[in-house]
Amino acid sequence: MPTVLVTGVNRGLGLEFVKQYSQRGYTVIGTCRNPADAAEASSLAEIADNIHLLPLDVSSAESIQSLAASLAGRALDLVVLNAGVMGKASSKLGELEQADFMHSMCVNTVAPALLIQALVDNLRLGELKTVVALSSVLGSIAGNSDGGLYSYRASKAGLNAVVKSAATDLKSEGITVVAMHPGWVQTDMGGQNATITTPVSVSGMLQVIDGLGLDDSGRFVVYDGGELPW
Repeated sequence: MPTVLVTGVNRGLGLEFVKQYSQRGYTVIGTCRNPADAAEASSLAEIADNIHLLPLDVSSAESIQSLAASLAGRALDLVVLNAGVMGKASSKLGELEQADFMHSMCVNTVAPALLIQALVDNLRLGELKTVVALSSVLGSIAGNSDGGLYSYRASKAGLNAVVKSAATDLKSEGITVVAMHPGWVQTDMGGQNATITTPVSVSGMLQVIDGLGLDDSGRFVVYDGGELPW
């Protein structure tokens, strides 16, 4: 069965990816800052021999390199770049804070780029050779009619640019890279007023991922199969 690596599995969408892919029989490598603190993911790993948790602080280049070293020579079929932050402190003009803004960029934009770079050799060894970066409709420049949310919008638009470049650079090697909007999901980030649950979102994303091919590389897609403007 394929091997999938998912970042940010301590809760929300990342945890649901672990649940659904492990139920499919995939080998799942889940990462989070401190697996010991990820109670539900750790419990799943204890009872399922196809789930493995590894430490990863996506804001640390050293941590990313340590993860890559621990996976040297291991094939990865699919990488799901899920870890992200909202950066609410830098959402409005008059309230922008440099440190908060830079943290959003580090986690949401720079980390995915460094992870693609660090894990590309593993993807070359895989069969599916696919990277899915969880973006957001709020990263669509063409779709921004409301303003605000400066750090989050900027970081997700930056992520989309990373995806587009990686898709172009890696297409000749048969590696597919897409940005995906998971919908407005009932998570700690999305809030309880969101319109869909994590199982619905992830189930939809899995169906879309199943249908991806190299011709899809560089697209900005939605969990239900739709497409968003850059």
